[in-house]
Amino acid sequence: MAERPHVAVGGAGPAGLAAAERLAEAGCRVTVLERMPSPGRKFLMAGRGGLNLTHSEPPERFLERYGDSAPWLADALQAFPPAAMIAWAEGLGQPCFVGSSGRVFPRAMKASPLLRAWLGRLAQTEVTLRLRTRITGLDDRLLRLDTPDGPRTLAADAVILAFGGASWARLGSDGAWAALLPPEDLAPFRPANCGFVAAWSDAFRGRFAGTPLKNVALRFEGAGARGDCVVTRAGLEGGAVYALSAPLRDRIERTGTATLRLDLRPDQSAEALAARLSKLRGRESLSNGLRKALALPPVAVALLREGSDGPPPRAPDALAALVKNLPVRLTATAPLDRAISTAGGLRREALDPRFMLRRRPGLFAAGEMLDWEAPTGGYLLQASIATGRAAAEGAMHWLRQHRPDLYPHAP
Repeated sequence: MAERPHVAVGGAGPAGLAAAERLAEAGCRVTVLERMPSPGRKFLMAGRGGLNLTHSEPPERFLERYGDSAPWLADALQAFPPAAMIAWAEGLGQPCFVGSSGRVFPRAMKASPLLRAWLGRLAQTEVTLRLRTRITGLDDRLLRLDTPDGPRTLAADAVILAFGGASWARLGSDGAWAALLPPEDLAPFRPANCGFVAAWSDAFRGRFAGTPLKNVALRFEGAGARGDCVVTRAGLEGGAVYALSAPLRDRIERTGTATLRLDLRPDQSAEALAARLSKLRGRESLSNGLRKALALPPVAVALLREGSDGPPPRAPDALAALVKNLPVRLTATAPLDRAISTAGGLRREALDPRFMLRRRPGLFAAGEMLDWEAPTGGYLLQASIATGRAAAEGAMHWLRQHRPDLYPHAP
């Protein structure tokens, strides 16, 4: 039997670790290079509020969540679908459950136990993890490295890059890797699953920054989302906003503004709200009336003032219509580094169907450094791990075709 191939993986996030795991299963020797002092930092951050692994919705609907990138990612997601993600996590001793929203979580509701078990499994294979090691140059499959011991080089038979996107730089995803690749292969980085800037008055900002808006419905250009969001000093953020962030961002890029519509009482019709408002005494203040009749919190009442040209209407029908269709004018996205994820990165056209760079044979890429985006809800992690595994399969296929002297132990 020939010598086993050596594959270098850049990045120890979910995509890079998934690629390393699949390569090790096939009998490859793997070196994972991570510039941060510890692996999986953004993965751990994602688990602070309960690690959302994937989603339980039907496959057709699941794939639609990736928008224009769905055809590109389809094969990878079909090879490693949500059911496989659940089985993988449970195989690491982390039983899962489906929440009321259809999202899938480990019962521990944390990322750290899963990451420890994952790293423990990899430690039992021929995967070497080298921390504080940055890839500074790519000469075919000879890597130039910046290490704690100074500059070094590393030769590999194939390379998989899984550096992540360009948000949360303090966790390792800063997009600096773009300098290693041809500019024509890259799409500009853009915030995804992000907050937005709104033109709040100083009084509103000073009083309500950090205040949640519970159980509201948001609409923009025929798309809708329901859930919670948070008023910030700059504008709005939160899960319901993130779900509409792509079309909102695109509109702002085209025209400079986007008008988001809020329904502050989505479980009640405008007619029912108007009927309640009509029972108020004429001398009662608007704030007290809205609190008594509609149980609106102070932040929602203040938003009605922010969204009106002048004082909110007193007529029950008009006031109910405003509660159900409150305009919020957005003028910019929050800064890129505050976004949960990013669009942009390696263009689809730069890669072949096996995630190999067309200009760089033997060099593959996976995860959020590719130019796709998806909403929160498990879709980001699912595609990151699925493309990591798909890039590993692509690397093994390329090795079988172009390095017949090496035999990765895979069918």
